[in-house]
Amino acid sequence: MTNNSSTNSNNKTAVPQAREALNQFKYEVANEIGVPLKQGYNGDLTSAQAGYVGGYMVKKMIEAQERAMANQSSPMM
Repeated sequence: MTNNSSTNSNNKTAVPQAREALNQFKYEVANEIGVPLKQGYNGDLTSAQAGYVGGYMVKKMIEAQERAMANQSSPMM
């Protein structure tokens, strides 16, 4: 038995104000890696292509966070 409410909750953005920026980031990443992502329906993409976009987004976000953490001043001991 499938619970549709749990399926829908996976698509919610933790910070709703970031939704548009994340959406734009998704299209930038897809363009960068050559995946033909378009506005609207993308059911013609393979699961590998869709997964590659999501995985590459996560990789870039982790890299950005690591850079931000490295640029913070270290606490004095």
